[in-house]
Amino acid sequence: MDRRRARRDLQLNRKPRPGRPSTAPTFWIAFAIFGTLAILWSLASPVFSVPDENAHATKAVAQVRGQVIGYTVPGVKHIVVDLPEGFEYDTNILCFATQPTRSAECGGAEFGAGVGTSTFNTWVGAYNPIYYYLVGWPSLFTDGNAAVYAMRIASSLLGALMLAAAFQVSVAGKRARWMPLALAFVAAPMNLYLLGSVNPNGAELGSAILLWAALLRLLETFDRRAPSGVDDEGATLPRWYLWAMVTVASVILVNARALGPLWLVVIVGLCFIASGWPAVRGLFTNGRSYIWLSAIALGGLFSLGWTLSGGSLSNQAEPSDAPLVGATFLQGFLYTVRMTPHFLQQAIGYFGWLDTPLPVAAYWLFVAAFGVLLLLVFAAARRRSMLVLGSVLLAAFLVPALVQGYSVGQTGIIWQGRYALFLYIGIAIVAGWLLSRDAPRIGFLARRMTWVAAGLLALYGVVAFTHVMVRYVVGEGAALSTMFSAPQWQPPLGWLTLVIAYAVASLALLAFVGLTARSIVRREESAVDD
Repeated sequence: MDRRRARRDLQLNRKPRPGRPSTAPTFWIAFAIFGTLAILWSLASPVFSVPDENAHATKAVAQVRGQVIGYTVPGVKHIVVDLPEGFEYDTNILCFATQPTRSAECGGAEFGAGVGTSTFNTWVGAYNPIYYYLVGWPSLFTDGNAAVYAMRIASSLLGALMLAAAFQVSVAGKRARWMPLALAFVAAPMNLYLLGSVNPNGAELGSAILLWAALLRLLETFDRRAPSGVDDEGATLPRWYLWAMVTVASVILVNARALGPLWLVVIVGLCFIASGWPAVRGLFTNGRSYIWLSAIALGGLFSLGWTLSGGSLSNQAEPSDAPLVGATFLQGFLYTVRMTPHFLQQAIGYFGWLDTPLPVAAYWLFVAAFGVLLLLVFAAARRRSMLVLGSVLLAAFLVPALVQGYSVGQTGIIWQGRYALFLYIGIAIVAGWLLSRDAPRIGFLARRMTWVAAGLLALYGVVAFTHVMVRYVVGEGAALSTMFSAPQWQPPLGWLTLVIAYAVASLALLAFVGLTARSIVRREESAVDD
């Protein structure tokens, strides 16, 4: 009786739990900014200037009209898809590819201009169809170059939705003061460039970013020992919402490209290591978890079924297709390890058909911002946090080499830096999450460092965007004045309009990230005072 009376008195005297603050404005502001930046990239890049975009776009055009895979033709190496009227493919449209000093003006050659072939030999014809339905539908309402730009915009909006959700869940935790800076890295120009193209690499990247952010937050709700003290009732976002984000991200990731299921396992494994056994045990001992896990499993089974049935596994390459075809695992592994610095450069910013690197000085803007985030973890976080970040860094180094080593005999060396972007951005997200949880001694630096590092990233984005514009408008190496006096190629709306718009959107991103960090710091300081 005494215990019941004491429990009743405690419940009567307990202060009511405040309602969850709305995070919808954060989501929509982030969506508007990320979407604008990605769409500007989609307009700035000449049609098919993104690697393999011609193959992906023609597949999307054919698929939404019922030709899901295409057909084989004797003597033709790749799957053939039919292109309807208004989508004729002229090989001259890529006159500038691999020729950085040549502008994107190709003598009037355009996609769907009535000149060229009504078929395309696409090396992605048997790829998983989900991405192509998500971005290919605008081609039903327009044709030619306009259809490619429309599909790019659809891809941009899809990616912006995932990036906005990632930002929303990241800053919603009770300990999140470093997360705005960590999520600022998702707006790096190479990420937005891929999101604004017709290429499943963009959807793969966006879904992976959302999975990193949402899964770390979800696991917090199962860990009663977490420093943030988060549980389902006390979290800023409800557990079902976090589960929904994890599920959507996982299903898109595993179906974006053939290696999607492997990337899912890698990300989930690293998030489990970061969160610790109590959180993992809590997740798997909760009966409702299996509803969401079943949905993820169904998406994974569809992906594996499509791939294993011949959907997108690479065929045996010829020696002329790529370096080291037929080489051993060790040869492929060591080659990839040696090339890691080059792959890192590609991931930070190497545009076009690997023909448009940035000035060396520009890369240091990104490296400085990224390096500061990592150094803070190793300087101020707990030992376990250092080991966790070290594990993620090791995975980012070894996974590409292991994957390429395994496949080198069949495919040769085909790895590019953009394939590992999901790991490199994951490093930033995990670093911000660890600092927010385990480095209270330097919490007072979060607001200032966010403004500084995000400012470097914004400047880097504007420099990269402007450099790519120069390369396509007048050709690399041409005097900047010729952009005004004698532009050879113009994107939709004109290059100057796009550069100004990108600079304004970058300033908006900087202000949004900085003000969000300030708001979080004030919220956490207020919670401590209470």
